[in-house]
Amino acid sequence: MEMESFRAHYIKVAGTIALLGNAVLAAVKLLFAYLSGSLAVMGDGIDSSTDVLIAIVTLFISGMISKPSDKDHPWGHGRAETTATMMLAFIIFFAGTQLVMKSVVKLLNHNDIQSISNYAIIAAVISITGKALLAVLQYHYGKIANSDIVKANAQNMKNDIVMSAGVLAGLVLSDIFNCPVLDPVIALAVGLWVIKNASSLFNQTNTELMDGNVDNILYRKLFHAAISVEGVSNPHKARIRKIANLIDIDLDIEVHPDITVYEAHELAERVEEAVRNEIPEVYDIVIHIEPEGSDSHQPKERFGLTPHQLEQKN
Repeated sequence: MEMESFRAHYIKVAGTIALLGNAVLAAVKLLFAYLSGSLAVMGDGIDSSTDVLIAIVTLFISGMISKPSDKDHPWGHGRAETTATMMLAFIIFFAGTQLVMKSVVKLLNHNDIQSISNYAIIAAVISITGKALLAVLQYHYGKIANSDIVKANAQNMKNDIVMSAGVLAGLVLSDIFNCPVLDPVIALAVGLWVIKNASSLFNQTNTELMDGNVDNILYRKLFHAAISVEGVSNPHKARIRKIANLIDIDLDIEVHPDITVYEAHELAERVEEAVRNEIPEVYDIVIHIEPEGSDSHQPKERFGLTPHQLEQKN
């Protein structure tokens, strides 16, 4: 099985499990929210509903990323996963905003707040149990497929466990102290939690879509691999970008000006091999060869990093 087909298979498995599991949890929680009148449980149910959307998108993406490159997408279709994750961030943000607005309205009209029934507590217990199982499965398949969207879903479900535990604690306290106002307060906290997660997911995917990279370790590995090849010096103008789970690299190196084109090409091939050994996730690497000393006579590079600039970043 080819690598992308392998990934697509396990992403599809993870998406199917998440879809079925979250659909059941969302239905149960929304039903219990209706029976109990709990806004906090409704918020938990809305969050599970967004997880259903994540699962649907994951299933769709699993088929798209396995497509080979074509004339319209010469780098392949890996970025579809990133684009879909960005869309999910907006959906999750919208759901969190709606819950916050409902909670504020409920608090402002506190006379309408009613006591919470035991259905709400039962729903919270079911949510914690179900999300714990789903989080373990999503993390397992996300690690196998090395998929950002599946790993993000696993992290999202871990967050859901914390959120549901908070809902459960608040509902129990509300029942013990006969303080139903805690329900919209908890719902407000849940909504803000959802918005925070959506913002973090947006920032992560936005960095990738803008060809950014905050992982200095990758640059260190790149420079180390380049200078490990005898006859190669001054690796510079390095650019690393992520395409789903893969890495695309541009790099300039210097070689002795008197060697032949063939010898220079051989050095570039050895650099590529060294880089791939250091960074197995490399999808493609383009190496530009320059004669030694030429970099010092050129204007300051507008793009890419040098080892010196990398140290300055720290």
